[in-house]
Amino acid sequence: MAEPQHLDTPQGRRIAFHRTEGTGPMVVFLGGLRSDMDGTKALHLEAWARARGRAFLRFDYSGHGQSSGTFEEGAIGDWAEDAAAVLAALTDGPLVLVGSSMGGWQALLAARAQPDRLAGLVTVAAAPDFTEDGMWAEFTEAQKREVMEEGRTALPSDYGAPMVVTRRLIEDGRRHLMLRAPLSLPMPVRLLQGTEDADVDMSVALRLLAHAEGPDIRLTLVKGADHRFSTPDCLAMIVAAIDEVSGEARA
Repeated sequence: MAEPQHLDTPQGRRIAFHRTEGTGPMVVFLGGLRSDMDGTKALHLEAWARARGRAFLRFDYSGHGQSSGTFEEGAIGDWAEDAAAVLAALTDGPLVLVGSSMGGWQALLAARAQPDRLAGLVTVAAAPDFTEDGMWAEFTEAQKREVMEEGRTALPSDYGAPMVVTRRLIEDGRRHLMLRAPLSLPMPVRLLQGTEDADVDMSVALRLLAHAEGPDIRLTLVKGADHRFSTPDCLAMIVAAIDEVSGEARA
């Protein structure tokens, strides 16, 4: 596999990325928490983009994958800065953002900040506000005290080593919440969600659908699909959603 290129951000972080040249609108994949740009969905979309001659970009947030930093140092706002730096430096023209899990939150932040740049938005098991509504809301009182007094707690994970949740992650997350204030999404939006997702309940997708305002927002619930959303059928649905928001299906 080819070595990634690197971008130095204004905040001094070094972001690893792979960019595929092609026609627009460029598709940008935003991965999930503790995920990286070499995951199944990112690589599948890159292969699809190459086959179609579409421009495509995947990258690792700081503290993830091959980028600088450690996960425990990071927070939602840092990763939003990483995404903003990548979009500013490595992309031109209209974009289609594809955000998976925490990347869905990041894609929504980018859509709110730069709505005119987005030709379309696709989310897969989007997890906006998960630090508050998922983590903090489900913590025991002992865990809350540990986070606030000691600065961190460790949670068991199905994806490897325990996940360290820091006080900074929780408090920074509160500064970037999406579902407490009006959310305008004027671009075509496709929300994809599995009904058997053990990490992001489908009620989150329903809440996002109800909360967001826009002329073309659609939610697809896939019975039996889990959080990975990486079966051949699920991957095909992501590609179909990209085609829809890009206007190719209508064309």
